[in-house]
Amino acid sequence: MSDTERLLDENDTIGLAALVAAGEVSSLELVDASIARIESRNPALNAVVAKRYEKARSEAKNVTANSPIAGVPFLVKDLNCDVAGLPATKGSRLFADVIATNDCELTKRFKAAGLLILGNTNTPEMGKAPVTESLLFGPAHNPWRLTHSTGGSSGGSAAAVIGGMVTAGHANDGGGSIRIPASECGLYGLKPTRGRTPTWPAAAAFSYPMGIGHAVTRTVRDSAAILDAISGPLAGDPYPSPPAPTAGSFLAALDQDTPKLRIGFSTVSPAGKDMHPAAVEAIERTAMLLESLGHHVEEAAPRWDVAMPANSLAMVMGASGAKAVEDRLAELGRELRDDDIEPFTRFLHDRMLAIDPLRIVEALQQIEIVSRDIARFYDTYDVWLTSTLPVLVPELGVINTSDIDSVFAHAGRFAELTAVFNVTGQPAASIPAGFDPNGLPIGVQIVGRHCSEEILLQLSAQIETASPWPTIAPWPPTPGS
Repeated sequence: MSDTERLLDENDTIGLAALVAAGEVSSLELVDASIARIESRNPALNAVVAKRYEKARSEAKNVTANSPIAGVPFLVKDLNCDVAGLPATKGSRLFADVIATNDCELTKRFKAAGLLILGNTNTPEMGKAPVTESLLFGPAHNPWRLTHSTGGSSGGSAAAVIGGMVTAGHANDGGGSIRIPASECGLYGLKPTRGRTPTWPAAAAFSYPMGIGHAVTRTVRDSAAILDAISGPLAGDPYPSPPAPTAGSFLAALDQDTPKLRIGFSTVSPAGKDMHPAAVEAIERTAMLLESLGHHVEEAAPRWDVAMPANSLAMVMGASGAKAVEDRLAELGRELRDDDIEPFTRFLHDRMLAIDPLRIVEALQQIEIVSRDIARFYDTYDVWLTSTLPVLVPELGVINTSDIDSVFAHAGRFAELTAVFNVTGQPAASIPAGFDPNGLPIGVQIVGRHCSEEILLQLSAQIETASPWPTIAPWPPTPGS
């Protein structure tokens, strides 16, 4: 291992940027170290699916951004975040030959902050699964144990970050796709408030209320700094941008004292199903820690009709996905073929083409009903603490998008605690909280009221300081189950 590669293991993004600013290492050296890592580790992890090495090397020679994350290598997920010159496949064979001609708004902001994009990361087809195992690219492998899932849909980014390729990576979340991979890989994953970051020109109309872009990171401060770099309105946004942080920046908020908070916690899923004992233990241990830090903590949970969020997501994001497929077919001038999209995606597509449009209106109304029901909890509490996942990290193949029955049998539980907050638009974060009996990570989830990212970041940093987590998986990884 080179000395520069060792820096990738020992620092977060802010730490590396500080070394660059001090002249202790160059951005080009960091880029070359990350490239070496990708080349040596990606054959085992399958996290990176497209490369942009020479452009990143060129950009590394002229980093001018004045930001706390400038001059550091980065990776972008291959879903709804175009990087000019890179494939924009959405993890789908139907889009396999699409090359992005322009940077999306989020990519522009990553670049403006001085992040050096090395390539694209693996994703399930069109982000429709809580695992990253597309037929186009094959499965991403968890660096803690290669036979297990990285989660989805930002599983490629999560594997790359915890696997030592980069210190942070782009992710987006339409039903848990930042938080689920963060939990399964042992990273910090904050889903911002609806409208906090731009989605243009992707994910307009129906999917916009659900999906939001940000990152998976090793540390809380990296998440805050990246959110500072990418948040803010874009003219014509369909939703108003949340107010700027009162501290002036999300990173600056971490230097302020965390207020004493009213925290409710729950160890039972909203549907009344039991969580795995390891998840329960992680919640209870975190609740005790928070109480020791001076917060008021008691058992309590929001109440809502648990069928509504699943229906809303299926209708709203299903309609958006079907539109994307139909638009692509119109470009190609042909009908849909059997091998264009995976069986589960095909099921969703065909279902949406046949759906009564009044069902979509009903789903949009349910979004408001669920949001108002959950908002009542925050009349009393500042934060809800629960698990990110009620179950353990699955082995690869358990959720098989080529087998519709497999998806229906298993996938629902993985988004059981995350998807509802895409419906409501509230900020929520997955925080590493130890390991399960198989030696794989567990995450707990904290959820705040709208626009409360400052509080969630402060609380997360408190937990990080009091109960630090590993920021990189051992290498070589455990090969078997």
